[in-house]
Amino acid sequence: MTDILDDLAWRDLIAQSTDLDEMRAVLAAGPVTLYCGFDPTAPSLHLGNLIQILMLRRFQKAGHRPLGLVGGATGLIGDPSGKSAERVLNSEETVAGWVERIRGQVSRFLDFDEGPTGATMVSNLDWTGPMSAIEFLRDIGKHFPVNRMLARETVKARLDTTGMSYTEFSYVLLQSMDFLELYRRHGCVLQTGGSDQWGNLTAGVDLIRRVEGGAAHALTTPLLTKADGTKFGKTAGGETYWLDPDLTSPYAFYQFWINADDRDVEKFLKVFSFRTREEIEELVKQGAERPAARVPQRALAEEMTTLVHGADETAAVVAASKALFGQGALEELDERTLRSALAEVPRAEVPPGDLPPVVDLLAASGLCKSKSEARRTITQGGVYLNNAKVESEDAAPAPGDLLHGRFLVLRRGKRNVGGVEVTAS
Repeated sequence: MTDILDDLAWRDLIAQSTDLDEMRAVLAAGPVTLYCGFDPTAPSLHLGNLIQILMLRRFQKAGHRPLGLVGGATGLIGDPSGKSAERVLNSEETVAGWVERIRGQVSRFLDFDEGPTGATMVSNLDWTGPMSAIEFLRDIGKHFPVNRMLARETVKARLDTTGMSYTEFSYVLLQSMDFLELYRRHGCVLQTGGSDQWGNLTAGVDLIRRVEGGAAHALTTPLLTKADGTKFGKTAGGETYWLDPDLTSPYAFYQFWINADDRDVEKFLKVFSFRTREEIEELVKQGAERPAARVPQRALAEEMTTLVHGADETAAVVAASKALFGQGALEELDERTLRSALAEVPRAEVPPGDLPPVVDLLAASGLCKSKSEARRTITQGGVYLNNAKVESEDAAPAPGDLLHGRFLVLRRGKRNVGGVEVTAS
C-alpha cells in the first residue's frame, strides 16, 4: 500500500496535522475511512475545492475509503472561517438544488465500487434535520466550553470588527457533529480540509474523544497562492474559475493552466497532478530548458481538463487553442467551443448586415489601438482573418467568411488573437 503521507509531504500538501506518526500507523494497518465536507454556498464548486476533492481521490488510490460529505445542513448556516462579514443565508430550496449539483461534481472524481475502498456520498442534513434543538444542545452543545470557542481566531477576529451571530458561532458544533456521526456510522477516523478549517477539524477530533473515547485525526492542506500575489483560482478581474462547464467553459479552464506562471507550474503539478515524482521532475526540467514551449503547463492543462471535463472536451479545446493561432482548421471547431474560445480574447460585436472593413474590426476589437495602426500592421503583413493573411488595407470580410454564420477570428502576428461576433438584430 502506498505511503500516502510521504507522497503528500513531497507535494507540499500537509499544512497541519494531528500526530503524524500515529496517523501513519493507522493508515498502514489497513483501509482507513476519511472524509472531507463541501458546503453548497454556490451552484458549483471551484478550483480551490478541487484540491480537497483530489485529496480524497489520492487517499482512495492509496487504498483508503473516502466519504464525500455535502453540507445540506451546514450550507444553510455558512462557515464563518476566513470571512470578514456574515454570509447571506440562502433559501432551503436553493441549498437543496445546490446540494445535488455538488454531490454530482464530487462523485465524478471517486470510485464507487463494492470493495473496501468504495466511496460513499453523504449529506449532513440526514442526521441534523431530524434532531431537535433540545437534543442538539444537550448531546452536542454541552461538550463545547464557551471560553474555548471565544478563543478561536475566527471568532476573535469577527468580534473585534463586524461581530458574529449565534448562527455562525454555532457552525463549529455542526461540523464537529458531522465527524462524530461519520465516526459512528462509517468508522471514519480522518477528516481533511484547507488550513483555514483547522479549528473546525480539531474540534471534531476532540468531540469524538469526549463522547466516544475514540481516537480520530485531522489533516489540512496549505492555502494555495500564486507567485504574483493574486488569489489562486481567480481571473485577473477577480472572477472565480468554476468546475461547472456552464459557469466556466472548458476552454477557459484549459487556458487557466496553460497560462500558469513559470514560477507556479511546479507547485501546481505537485498539488493537482497524479503524475509520479519522476514524471513531474522531468516536466519541470523541460520547462526550464525550453520555457517558450510551456511543456509543463500544457501537460497540466490537458490532465486537469480531462479530469474535470472529460477527454472529448479536452480534445475540442486543444484543437480550438491550436486553430486560433493558425495551427488548425477553424472551420472544424464546433460552435460552442469556438464561442467559448472567443469569449476569452478581445472581441468586437457588430450588427447584422454588411461587415465592416478589417481595419475597423481590428480597432473595435482592441487588437490595434487605432485604424492607422491597423493599416500599418496590414501593410507589414501581420494581420490574419480566419487564419488567412489580409493583403489589402481595404479588405472586408464577406458573409461567407462567417464561421457558424456569426463569428470571425482576427489575429495580429503569431500571438495576439481577437474575435468578432455578429449579434442578433
